[in-house]
Amino acid sequence: MKVLVVDYKMGNLGSVRRSFEECGAEVTISNQPKDLENAEKFVLPGVGAFKDGMARLESEGWVPKIKEAIGDGVPMLGICLGMQLLAAKGFEGGEISGLNLIPGEVKRFVPPAENERIPHIGWNEVYSTQGAVLFDQIPSGTDFYFVHSYHFVPHDPANILAETPYCGRFVSAVMADRVFGVQFHPEKSGKPGFALIRNFLKI
Repeated sequence: MKVLVVDYKMGNLGSVRRSFEECGAEVTISNQPKDLENAEKFVLPGVGAFKDGMARLESEGWVPKIKEAIGDGVPMLGICLGMQLLAAKGFEGGEISGLNLIPGEVKRFVPPAENERIPHIGWNEVYSTQGAVLFDQIPSGTDFYFVHSYHFVPHDPANILAETPYCGRFVSAVMADRVFGVQFHPEKSGKPGFALIRNFLKI
């Protein structure tokens, strides 16, 4: 299985690569958008601000190639910021248009309760919806590792794959056709993260 990891200088690409290779994928890290033409699946990782992420994707020519690959039915997984960039727009660094692959907005967490801190860092439960293919054989309520201050608010509840109890409850995984996104880091989440990666590779 050939998997391309998008290199737009916004993520820890080494750990993503190693985790996918351990799950049996043949991984290429590329900073050339044309390489998406040969990918069987691709991953959009990301750490940082929505505004910076979209600026890099646009300036380096990734946006049209990503949308072309999605139109051709190539499965995609967005991780952390990569999930947020799937939205129509975000508000980190101003109101910024996103990839608009899954209609919704990325908003900062509301002021937390006394025992909740922003950014949200650490392990937290992920409660998946029934029949969520990305979470096949992963018990609902399993802990995954998070680092973020903003969260994805989909316009259509049908796009929600999983939710997490923090600052009330936020969406921690989304899907639209073959476009998937997870707010947590599967590559840093041990056995459950690797199980999720294997599920993505099976799609």
